[in-house]
Amino acid sequence: MTDGFFESYLPMIESRIEELLPTSGEKYGEAVKAMRYSLLSGGKRIRPILLLEFYKLCGGEGDKALNFAAALEMVHTYSLIHDDLPCMDNDDMRRGKPSCHKAFGEDTALLAGDALLTYAFSAAAATKDLPAERVLKAISVLAEKAGITGMIGGQVMDLSFEKTGTDADGLECMYLKKTSCLLEAAAMCGCILAGADDTHIEYASEYAKKVGLAFQIIDDILDCTSDEATLGKPIGSDEKNGKTTYVSLFGLQKSREKAAELSAEATEILGKFDGDSKNLTELTKYLLDRKY
Repeated sequence: MTDGFFESYLPMIESRIEELLPTSGEKYGEAVKAMRYSLLSGGKRIRPILLLEFYKLCGGEGDKALNFAAALEMVHTYSLIHDDLPCMDNDDMRRGKPSCHKAFGEDTALLAGDALLTYAFSAAAATKDLPAERVLKAISVLAEKAGITGMIGGQVMDLSFEKTGTDADGLECMYLKKTSCLLEAAAMCGCILAGADDTHIEYASEYAKKVGLAFQIIDDILDCTSDEATLGKPIGSDEKNGKTTYVSLFGLQKSREKAAELSAEATEILGKFDGDSKNLTELTKYLLDRKY
C-alpha cells in the first residue's frame, strides 16, 4: 500500500476532527487540551479509513460519512487514554509521546477520555444529508461495539486474564471484543450509512472480526520483536503485565501463520461485494505487514 492511499484520506479526516473538537473553555481548558493532545497526536486512522472505504464500497458518495469516521476515532482515542492509565496497562508512552496521564495527570486524562467518548456520539448524531434511520442504526451499532458487550467487555476480560490466565478460546473471545469490535463498528457503520442490506453488513462484520484478530496477533508479535522507537510505546509490556498472548501460547512462527491465514480469509470475504475492493484488499495486507 502506498503512502498516497493514506494521504488521500488523512487531510479530510484530520480537518473534520479539528473542526469538531472544542478549542478551549475557561472552566474546563485542561481537559480540552488533553483531548486535543491525544486525538491530534497522529496515528494511522485505520478505523475512520475502514469506515469510509466500506461506505464507498457499498455505493456511498461524497463526505457524508466523515462525521461518523471522526467520531469513531474519538472512541478509539478515548480507549487508548484509559488503556494507558496506571490502573490498566500502565504505559508511559503513546505514539512516541508521553501518555495523556503523564502529560496532564491521571485525573485529567480520565476525564479527557470520558469527554471524547461522549463527544463522539454528539459528532455522529450531527451527521447530515443521510437518512436519519441509517444514522440511528449506525449509532446503535457503535454503542454496542464500544460498550460492555464489545470493546469494554474485552477490556474486562483482559484485566481478569492478567490474574488468572486463559486458554486459546478465551484469548480469541477477548480479542474479538477488545480489538475486533471497534473495527466491526467501522466496517458495519460504513455499510449502514451507505444503505447496504443486512447480508452485506454481516459480510463486513465477518471481515472485521478476522482483520481484528490478525491485528491483535500482530500486536502480540511486535510487542516481542520490535523496539520502542519504532512502536512509539514501551515493548515487552505484555510479559511485564503477565498477559497471555498468542505468542506466549503458540510461539512466533505459528502466530505469524495464523495472522496470515485470517487476513487471507478476510480478503476472500471482500469478494462478496459488488464494488471495487482493491483499496480494502491492500489495507488488509498493509495491516498484516505493518511494523508499528
